[in-house]
Amino acid sequence: MKLGEFYKKAVEAGIKKDPRGEEEVKKELERTKNEYDKLQEKEKQYFDTERLANPYSDTRILHGNPDIEIKTIMVGIDVEGPELLLADRMREKGKRVDLVLAHHPEGSAYARLAAVMPMQAGILYKYGVPINIAEALMDERASEIDRRILPVNHQRSVDIAKILDIPFMCLHTPSDNHVASYLQNLLEKEKPETVGEIVDILLEIPEYQRAAKDQVGPRVLIGSKNRKAGKIFVDMTGGTEGSKKIFQNIVNAGINTLVCMHLSEDHKKEAEKNHINVVIAGHISSDNLGMNLLLDSIAGDQLEIIEVSGFRRFQH
Repeated sequence: MKLGEFYKKAVEAGIKKDPRGEEEVKKELERTKNEYDKLQEKEKQYFDTERLANPYSDTRILHGNPDIEIKTIMVGIDVEGPELLLADRMREKGKRVDLVLAHHPEGSAYARLAAVMPMQAGILYKYGVPINIAEALMDERASEIDRRILPVNHQRSVDIAKILDIPFMCLHTPSDNHVASYLQNLLEKEKPETVGEIVDILLEIPEYQRAAKDQVGPRVLIGSKNRKAGKIFVDMTGGTEGSKKIFQNIVNAGINTLVCMHLSEDHKKEAEKNHINVVIAGHISSDNLGMNLLLDSIAGDQLEIIEVSGFRRFQH
């Protein structure tokens, strides 16, 4: 498989699993094209034209010729200088490494992380939160994240990949879409009655079993195992945590239990005020599940996977 084909398939798979629905994603791409068409020629040179086909700004080929063949890829949740140097060392020792694949974004994909956050408003609207409230709060939060990321030295890892000439890619939101969709569908099918039963269902999944053995398995963060689960919302995609002001609106929409990758202390306090149950599935384990599901849909067992930086390959 060629690198460009792998990238294209990943984006297409991410769109198919987008919680907003494919039709909404297509509308977003149309709006992006209209935005581009209205730009003056001098402005178009700075426009990221990948946005015309890929709605996820945190997913990019960071370095590498799209026409190269890839058979062996090193996959990690976080990839920076050490992982790229490891790939180079393995090559020196005769081990084939055609691509280093990260989950979390680097380079320009990290710089534009906040640009995917507005999709959370569309997801919340689908679950009953008024769109005006969802968009207003998400715009505020996305602006905060953008300001936080702006001064970061984004290109450090990409520069190393370029000097070593190692193809480098990150797949963030397409992967998160897979885990969010998978768990939401699973929980709707299984219909757990209590919060504890949600944890039990998660522990049937290999990625969460592995995390539990590493002492970072799923757990109840807010509430108790004996509480009724009620309506469950899996909140695991859209860049990073949304607004901490959203919890009252989530409760008003009839949602009783959140299943998240992680929750900051400030967000936890706000969730507690609104008496919403929260199950933390686990950050790295959920990222593992999303990446594994995405790799299954793109390539199955066609590629040799080298596990690194917290990633463990399980086929589903």
